[in-house]
Amino acid sequence: MIGHISHSRINKKKWDECIEHSQNSLIYAYSWYLDVVCPNWEALVEDDYKSVMPLTTRKKYGIEYLYPPYFTQQLGIFSKEKTSRQKVEEFLNAIPSRYKFLEINLNIYNTFELSGFQVKKNINIELSLDSSYEWLRKKFSEDTRRNIKKAVKYSIKLRKEIPPAELISIFRKNTGKKINNLTDKNYNILLRLINTCIQKGFAQVWGAFSEGKLCAGVVWLIKGNRSIFLFSATDQQAKKTGAMFYLIDKFIQEYAGSKMILDFEGSNLPGLARFYKGFGSEEYVYLQIRKNNLPKIIKWIKEIK
Repeated sequence: MIGHISHSRINKKKWDECIEHSQNSLIYAYSWYLDVVCPNWEALVEDDYKSVMPLTTRKKYGIEYLYPPYFTQQLGIFSKEKTSRQKVEEFLNAIPSRYKFLEINLNIYNTFELSGFQVKKNINIELSLDSSYEWLRKKFSEDTRRNIKKAVKYSIKLRKEIPPAELISIFRKNTGKKINNLTDKNYNILLRLINTCIQKGFAQVWGAFSEGKLCAGVVWLIKGNRSIFLFSATDQQAKKTGAMFYLIDKFIQEYAGSKMILDFEGSNLPGLARFYKGFGSEEYVYLQIRKNNLPKIIKWIKEIK
């Protein structure tokens, strides 16, 4: 039986045990991660936490709705057993009707055939590091190899344990200027999230230095056999020197021959997808679902804004 549980009633120990032993386990779904990105999240739970689904909820103008939090690419249903299509449909049907609007990113193991949802296919890009570095490098594109050589030519240096705030600062001064929907609150959540993951031993922050100055960096989330490319930052010098190519190549070198999966987190944007696939990565699809049960007047207002 699947039941809806408010945040205060969630048994987080049992919840995390379910996520830990799920065949489709992802770091995004742990209770402590959700507590940072969506402090008042609620849940659907089957039996004694055999299967679970986080409900990341908000309220605006008195209306409750579900949304995908920033820095949380995939959620959906997680189970200690194989997640069947029927199980996914049972959970989706169990979402309380009081959520008048929902937008949820399911994980790649969640498929269904229910009507009543708008469905969008999103792209995730992953690279299995189970081969030798020499074999993996053979699959790099010519552009990727050229940029790695460029970074070596410019004497780019790798340093680990970079303060996360330094990366966020570089991002805000460069790429962040073009992104209007990221607020101070979002950046504060990101900083708290990275620091939490570092404290728990699940994050590494790598930096690339050009002429002694930090010009690029990556936050790797590492849990089990999956490393997620959570956040990155580059300045103009990094683009000139190929520093980001260098950082990713160094990571591949370090974990080559292991069971690690390098998860690039997308993207649907052709330019970014081409960059990630330049390392020999493969595409996977995860579903984003939407349902809009808002009153007609509110739908109309949303359309004319």
